[in-house]
Amino acid sequence: MIKGYDKKKVGIERPFTQLLLLGIMLVLVMFISIKSPHFLSWNNIRNILDHTSIQLILALGMTFVISSGGIDLSIGSIVALTGICIGLMLKAGVSVIISSVIGLLIAGLLGGINGLIISKLKIAPFIVTIGSMSLFRGISLVITEGRPIHAFPPEITYFAKGDLGKINPPIILSIFLAILSVFIIKHTKWGQYCLALGGNEEALRRVGVPISFYKTTVYIFSGLMAGLTGLIYLSRLNAAEPNAGFMLESNTIATVILGGTSMKGGKASIGGTVIACLLLGIVRNGLTLLSISSYYQQLFIGAIIIISVSISEIRLRRQMQIR
Repeated sequence: MIKGYDKKKVGIERPFTQLLLLGIMLVLVMFISIKSPHFLSWNNIRNILDHTSIQLILALGMTFVISSGGIDLSIGSIVALTGICIGLMLKAGVSVIISSVIGLLIAGLLGGINGLIISKLKIAPFIVTIGSMSLFRGISLVITEGRPIHAFPPEITYFAKGDLGKINPPIILSIFLAILSVFIIKHTKWGQYCLALGGNEEALRRVGVPISFYKTTVYIFSGLMAGLTGLIYLSRLNAAEPNAGFMLESNTIATVILGGTSMKGGKASIGGTVIACLLLGIVRNGLTLLSISSYYQQLFIGAIIIISVSISEIRLRRQMQIR
């Protein structure tokens, strides 16, 4: 047991938040299915899962970062730059597999750069990642001169549209990564130390835990998740866009917080992240089916996030006062 590490305060998921989100999701599903007979069709459900899977992959990486007491605003730019790097290698005649692997390694490296600067120079994660957000996006735009790269081998589309029966590969991948993330947080030293970084970093430092290593690897993990997302975007569009992933970071952070992971660090909810991704995916899809303007979609999604998080925080504070 790490001195100063209180499991009652660190690492506990908040089941109330998950139940609240499930309740909201059930009400929305019932309402939209009544209004639109197409909502519960398999094609539409697969469409929801397909779009949600991409957001979930990013959100899993962000869950680890936020629970460790950090923030990563550069993931959208890493999505774009990874796609550009893979696209350039494909155009140069490099095989799909090798290009993809190197692209993911580059994404991990970009995340590692963030982590090293944060951990070694003691600069706030917000400052470092907002700077790298602009830097990585700028590199993508300079390399491509602002133009998309396209005309790739048809095999690259397998990552997004491969034939796995009735389910696309990103859905399978996101489910696997969600299960893996739960295992990491609950049953590995790395997962527990990531949570402890957000809950009591000083306690870890006093017992000789290499703080810099764990902080850096958290951002490497986030970079890898962004790299996977960039690969799926390229595969889906069959093109590498320098503006891909624009504003994804804000949606991802909102999803993670909605799911119950504490912005203060020390607490993570993988289950909550999964449910929040599904909830927001259902809202976007349902409002589109009901022909509601995208302006109102943003309004409803924002309201759900604020109301759900507010209710959860109020309940948490009352519980703390009772204790």
